[in-house]
Amino acid sequence: MNSPARPGPEKITSATRLLHIDALRGFALLGILAVNIWVFTDPYYGASVSNPVYPAAIDHAIRFLISTLFETKFYLLFSFLFGYSFTLQLASAERSQNAFVPRMVRRQLALLAIGLIHGAVLFYGEILSLYAVLGLVLLGLRNLCARRALKLAVGLLVCSALIFMTLGLLQLAEGNYVGSMEWEPADKAFLLGSSALGTLSFNLSHLPETILALWLLQGPSTLAMFLFGYVAGRRGWLVAPYVFDAWKDRLLSLILPIGLVGALIYGYTAAYAPGAGLEALGYGIGQLTAPLLSTSYVLLLLGAFNSPLGERVCRLLAPMGRMSLSNYLLQSLLLSLIFTGYGLGLINQLDSAWVLPIVIALYALQLWLSTLWMRSHQYGPCEWLLRAVTLLAWPAWRKAR
Repeated sequence: MNSPARPGPEKITSATRLLHIDALRGFALLGILAVNIWVFTDPYYGASVSNPVYPAAIDHAIRFLISTLFETKFYLLFSFLFGYSFTLQLASAERSQNAFVPRMVRRQLALLAIGLIHGAVLFYGEILSLYAVLGLVLLGLRNLCARRALKLAVGLLVCSALIFMTLGLLQLAEGNYVGSMEWEPADKAFLLGSSALGTLSFNLSHLPETILALWLLQGPSTLAMFLFGYVAGRRGWLVAPYVFDAWKDRLLSLILPIGLVGALIYGYTAAYAPGAGLEALGYGIGQLTAPLLSTSYVLLLLGAFNSPLGERVCRLLAPMGRMSLSNYLLQSLLLSLIFTGYGLGLINQLDSAWVLPIVIALYALQLWLSTLWMRSHQYGPCEWLLRAVTLLAWPAWRKAR
């Protein structure tokens, strides 16, 4: 007996913006904030050694928690949703009978410009430029069938993971278990916290090398998740009622333990053995298992959204997700005002125990601001600008009464 065909893009052209998708974006912003704040508060973040200012067991425990549950998980979720949104934009262009390629090229070039300005001024570790260029790659692959897109995505993840695990094993064979002392973190703390000019100078000088590092570390997995999102959109996986509802629990029982084990390995190496062989090996294992944990987050949230409490949480998160680009940039602005020379200059001056409360406070502030803004506006300010460039027309700034 033949199974029913899955819905393609022509089957979902009538779908409007999905509340659950917006809520997933809003949730992903929490993870992005929980990871990015360490770049601002801890100059040793990403270095080969642990911060000597954080010597206590609680400091390492917090670092382990963030590495295990947040790092390398939430940019994957954002990447997946980017690929899914690509199919919605394709469907929108088909409905309006407008050429899709010129619109998408303008959108990605505008995103690239926003990303480079963001990186040069606020956060040298920005990822928007990577999304912009890989979005053009996805545009070139838009006619790829779902099965080939899945194979390409899996191949990218496996190849990337094998490269990092091989590098880690080679370093371990040479006796390089953990990294050696670096002096740059002290320079980073001094420059970022000294003055607005010092902050700008540091961001400008480190942006090129950071972009290159992001391409090497996150480029393959980002494109892979773009492709997974593209397939989800083509096959209607996130159009309610969900096709995976019948076997969601069985799937979770399989992928959640594997994802957690891989996350624990990566979290341990990142927190207790930064740099050199162990962390490279852990990162390679994480490349294979992090998508499974990210998928588990999605399945758990989508299931929770069906309950009365979950529905309220969904409606609370959705406005933040609808203006995710604006909120991502706002996070960098707020963190810059707290930790760099643009404001208080508190980099490397707060105990690590303060980091999570600051994350919660800033996230709550963004939830409130987003709800307030979306009551009277159709788009976030940066989304409005991006849409104007995409359509070559001025969208309505406020909602019609």
